[in-house]
Amino acid sequence: MPDSAHLFFYFGNDEFAIRKQTEKFASMFTDPTTAGMNTARLDARTVSENELSNAIGAMPFLAPQRLVVLENVSKRYTGLEGHKKFAAFLETVPPSTKLVIVDAEEIKEREIPNHWLVKWVTKNAERAKFQGFHLPKQREMPGWIIAEAKRQGGSIEPPAAVRLAEMTGVETRQAAQEITKLLTYVNYAHAIGLEDVEAVSIVTASVDVFELVDALGTQNGKMAQKLFHRLLEEKDAFEVFGMIVRQFRLLTIAREVIDEGGTLPEVIEALGVHPFVAEKSFNQARAFSLETLTAIYYRLLAMDEAAKTGGMPLDASLDMLIVELAGGR
Repeated sequence: MPDSAHLFFYFGNDEFAIRKQTEKFASMFTDPTTAGMNTARLDARTVSENELSNAIGAMPFLAPQRLVVLENVSKRYTGLEGHKKFAAFLETVPPSTKLVIVDAEEIKEREIPNHWLVKWVTKNAERAKFQGFHLPKQREMPGWIIAEAKRQGGSIEPPAAVRLAEMTGVETRQAAQEITKLLTYVNYAHAIGLEDVEAVSIVTASVDVFELVDALGTQNGKMAQKLFHRLLEEKDAFEVFGMIVRQFRLLTIAREVIDEGGTLPEVIEALGVHPFVAEKSFNQARAFSLETLTAIYYRLLAMDEAAKTGGMPLDASLDMLIVELAGGR
């Protein structure tokens, strides 16, 4: 990053990669004490204009620059007037503040040059930069896992990386968490092997998620809640949530293929996951309409956003969703 740049715009659907990139700015502070005093993390949807101006305009304390991370700008500044307002605000950000704008939205490659914030950044390239972060494709995940294991100070054998990729799909955050657990399991003494992945990772939890979705598809509410709470006993709520989101994304894709007359081999190709996972998704998708699956998927994303902004906890909101989808029987 050039020293002259102090405005950064990060976007895309790989929130894990965006977070890692943002964390690199912490290296600009040599003293942990002053780091906290010179860092502000704000949500554009809830911060007042006065709070934002104060965070941006404050002078650094015993440090060359302040760091302000501002999320969800596109959800606050909408429409042409909103875009103009935020662009005018960007003109007021002093060089003494590094402003990192984070929008966890996926912008299609062909649309990037015309995105309103990208256009502003491009016109102000001497002080602003942008970068997109997109989830890897399924076929790219083994390589991503090998690189992430190395970044975490260990290594993983290629067959083990392939198996872990089958389990996690393209959920980079979940894959990184699994790698951390596996490296701890082998005590960083040797490369993670296939047997380690089978022993430690989320095979059992994946089966429970399949059973949970089966219960929802047959409107067996009691069984769905039982399976959900069993998962919570073994996993963190965000980890369970990520697995459920992933499964409903697979079901949505599978249902789209089915509605277009596709068969199981075509679903396997479209999903890019292990044939066992694809076949389960193919069968489960038949229990839902595409409209229902799409609604569930976007409801899950809204629940994630609410949990991260101080709304209802994920475990409680998932419990409510399960009751709504399957009823009490």
